[in-house]
Amino acid sequence: MSAEEPLFRVVRGVPTAEELAALVGAIVVRSRPAAAPPPVAASAWARSGRPAVAVAGPGAWRASGLPR
Repeated sequence: MSAEEPLFRVVRGVPTAEELAALVGAIVVRSRPAAAPPPVAASAWARSGRPAVAVAGPGAWRASGLPR
C-alpha cells in the first residue's frame, strides 16, 4: 500500500461530509485495542481474613482498632 493510496473508498452512493466523518470515527474506534477491565476490589469478607498491616503515623493507633 502506497502513501497516496486511500485506506478505504466509497463503492456506491454519494456520502455527505457528516456521513464520511461518522464512518471514519467508527473505524478509528473499532481499531483501538480494548481497554483492560478495572481490577476487582476484594470484598469486606475476603479482606477480613487477611492479616492487618500496621501503618505508622498520626492516628495509627486509632486505625488499628477500627474494622476494615
